Amino acid sequence: MTTFPKDVLARLIATTVTSIILAAPEARADPIFDEQGPFRPGEGFGIPATCATMPDWIDRAPEYHGRISMVIEGPIAESHWDGALAYLIMCQPDEVQVMCVTYYRKDADDEPVQFAGGYNRVGERQIMLDPCLVYPVGAAPD
Repeated sequence: MTTFPKDVLARLIATTVTSIILAAPEARADPIFDEQGPFRPGEGFGIPATCATMPDWIDRAPEYHGRISMVIEGPIAESHWDGALAYLIMCQPDEVQVMCVTYYRKDADDEPVQFAGGYNRVGERQIMLDPCLVYPVGAAPD
C-alpha cells in the first residue's frame, strides 16, 4: 500500500484548510432576495411566480451558495410517475417550465396548485424544484 509522505500530506491539508477559510466569507455572503419575488433563502416561501411571470424571474435568482427555495402557482401541465417519484411539470414547453420532484402522485388538471421547493436551474428555460411539495392554492405555509 502506498502512502503519502508526511510533508506532502501536511501541505495538502494546509492548502485545503486555507482554501476553505478563504472561500468562507463568499459562502456566507448574504444575497439580496427581492421581497416581491418567488425566491427565498433556506426553506422560506416567497410570493408565488406564475407561468406568465417566470420569464421575468428566471434570470433573477440570487447568486447564493446555500439553499434557495422557490414557489410557483398554476395548473399541472404534465404528470409522470416512475413508481417511486412523481415528476410534475408546470407551464407549457414554449414557456419557462418548472418541474417538481416529489413523492406523491398528482394528475395534471386545470386546478391551480403551488409547487414549493429547492431551486435548481437546469436549462435555459427549465427549472427543477427538488425536493418539492405540492400545495392547494392558499394552503401553503407562510
